[in-house]
Amino acid sequence: MKRILIIFVTFFCFSSIYGQHLDIANPALLDLIDENSQVIKLHDGFQFTEGPVWNKEGQFLLFSDIPANTIYKLEPTGEIISFRKPSQNSNGLTYDNEGNLIIAEHSGRKISMLNSEGNYSTIVDNYMGTRLNSPNDVIVDSQGVIYFTDPPYGRPKDATDTLSFNGVYKYANGEIELIADDLYRPNGIALSPDERNLYVANSGQPKQFIKYPISRSGKIGKGKVFFDASELSGEGNPDGIKVDPEGNIFATGPGGVLVFTEKGELLGTIKFPETPANLAFGGQDMKTLFVTARTGLYSIRLK
Repeated sequence: MKRILIIFVTFFCFSSIYGQHLDIANPALLDLIDENSQVIKLHDGFQFTEGPVWNKEGQFLLFSDIPANTIYKLEPTGEIISFRKPSQNSNGLTYDNEGNLIIAEHSGRKISMLNSEGNYSTIVDNYMGTRLNSPNDVIVDSQGVIYFTDPPYGRPKDATDTLSFNGVYKYANGEIELIADDLYRPNGIALSPDERNLYVANSGQPKQFIKYPISRSGKIGKGKVFFDASELSGEGNPDGIKVDPEGNIFATGPGGVLVFTEKGELLGTIKFPETPANLAFGGQDMKTLFVTARTGLYSIRLK
């Protein structure tokens, strides 16, 4: 384990360092991020990076390059290799409780699974007999329940078997349940640490994050606007979301990576040289924030 850590540090030293980029709205941001933390470009030359996920067992990062139709792997050595190609233009990636990779496929128009032995299977590809649009982001809770978003970004323009809405879904015990059909472009998705709230990013206008309460029995309540980013300056839309163990939300949005509390109070923004799309906690101590931003893969250390 010590050898891997040394390799990572060495790799970071030879990466592009952009310095500290914090726009502080509340000093409490500095409880989460050191004011001297630096944004580091780990790799570039991609087409559109998305869906990062950290593998704790293997100590590596996976992420999608949607137009390149590839899932890439960031090795502990810092090397980037192709992990899965073609990937069906994968976007969001996550792991279930058994260590299987769960994939949101754009062109495949499905949620799929790749197990540890490399066997691939479809989990769900339709709602009431009609093909899904193009699943975007996906998460799995502690009971194995899958939640995912389904905007039309990757759906073929000439597709005729299309849904009339862009949904947010829950999938459990072989059954799919529609959570919401009233969002313009449902995108990133995450759960609170106690799994009693579901967060969904709505890209486009209005640029909002919606919160859906979850009862102890698993029933999903009506969504309410949790954080409105419509008036924030800067490039980018609400997209990827991750939540830390204290309930703080890290989400890509206008101006970079927004950081706000579980009460919806904006603490500040982490700025990057390119517009971020998604993010993931990782590293041996899970205190590195990996960020996919257009043609690059970046990181910044957290407290």
